[in-house]
Formats: sequence, C-alpha cells, structure tokens
Amino acid sequence: MKAEKPFSKPLIGTIISMASPQVAEIISITGFDWVMIDMEHSSLSLENVENALQVTGEKLLRIVRVPGNDEIWIKRVLDTGCDGILVPMVNTAEEARRVVQSSKYPLEGKRSVGLARAHKFGPGFTDYLEGANKNLVIMIQIENIEGVRNIDAILEVKGIDSIFIGPYDLSASMGLTGQLSHPDVVSTIKIIKDKCRKAGLPYGIFGMKAEPMLSELNDGCTFLLCGVDSSNLLNSYIDILSVLKKR
Repeated sequence: MKAEKPFSKPLIGTIISMASPQVAEIISITGFDWVMIDMEHSSLSLENVENALQVTGEKLLRIVRVPGNDEIWIKRVLDTGCDGILVPMVNTAEEARRVVQSSKYPLEGKRSVGLARAHKFGPGFTDYLEGANKNLVIMIQIENIEGVRNIDAILEVKGIDSIFIGPYDLSASMGLTGQLSHPDVVSTIKIIKDKCRKAGLPYGIFGMKAEPMLSELNDGCTFLLCGVDSSNLLNSYIDILSVLKKR
C-alpha cells in the first residue's frame, strides 16, 4: 500500500531505469516502499513510464524523476497517473517555486487541465482534480553547491514535500566528483540534512549499496533510495560468475 502524506516512517526505495515491465513488476512484489522511475538518466519514454505504473499498481509510492524543471515535462509526467515527481537540479527559490506552479492546478499553481490516465481517462476526472494539489508528492533535488548556498530560501517555498540530496552531482559541483567520503562533501550534505530537519521537511538520499545506507536510516532519512535496476542485474550476474569461475 502506498505511503500517504505526512510521511511518518522511513521509506525504502530503488530506481527503475530499464524499459521492462517485468523488472518494474519484480520490484513491486519485493516489498519496497517506493520507487523512482528515472527519466533524467535513462532512455525511458512516457509510454515506458505508464507501463511501469500499470504493472506496479498502488503497491508502492511511484515517483517519476522528470528530465528537468520544465512545465511541459512536469505536466505530461503528472498526467501519467504517478504519485509524484522529483525535479533535478533545483538551485534557487525561484526554481523551486516554478516546480510548485507547474505541478499544482489553479489557483495554487498553473498546471494545465487535461484528460489522461491520471484521470482514469474520464471517470476519475473530478476526483483527481479535487485531490491532486493535496495528494501529489512534489520533491526537488539539491545536487549542486549553488543549491546548498540557497537552501534556506528554497526551504521557505510552500508546496515542496521533500528535498532529495544528489550526492554524486553535488560532489562534482564541488570539484570532488565521486568522492562522497571527502570531508567537504560530507559536511555539505550534513548542512542540507540539518536545514531540512530544522524546517521540518523530510529529505531523501541515494546510495548504490545497502550496508552504507543503514547509517542514513539511523540519521533520519525518510526517502532512502538504494540501487539501480540495471546495476543490480549486472552485479548479480557478476557475482554468479565470480563464484563459479573460481573452480
């Protein structure tokens, strides 16, 4: 059963980047709380996104990462019937406000009113419009040092439900690409976490492996995102071969 706002417990999720309904279905029956369907760093189309939503149903929270902070993309993705969006590279309060405006129907925003899968192609039109502004999960990604510098103003923007930390791009923006254990990267991520806690806003973070993410759960992370479908599949086969080829 998908989680509802406000989020009262940590949610464990993973990334869908492959255009395979079977992969999405497998993920949905394993017990994850949420999934991020990634349109930023994959070749997924809107049709692929809809396929993933269809096979996962309402077993878990389905968040789609849109390609960018673009009104057209946000509108089209929300019309697929996902539970919310994650918008990458939000660096200023004005950019955060643009996300909210694009995501919410008037008078809270300026999202265009259309008829699509989100509205059950017609029969659910009224119910969806009445609940969308309240129920959709709007997440923004802080993954650049500029966003960290502007974090106080960003957190004041009404309508954002969660901040998501992008450690890899953040480290790159600091000239420390991939050096996630570097003291400067660690301290910068801590600034984001502390600011979110002070503002009472849930935050999320990504990691490739499970063991290092245990500390994030203990640290108060709400939206834990671990692993990518393609890498998980690749690594499982590598592990099989590494065992069998030893002989």
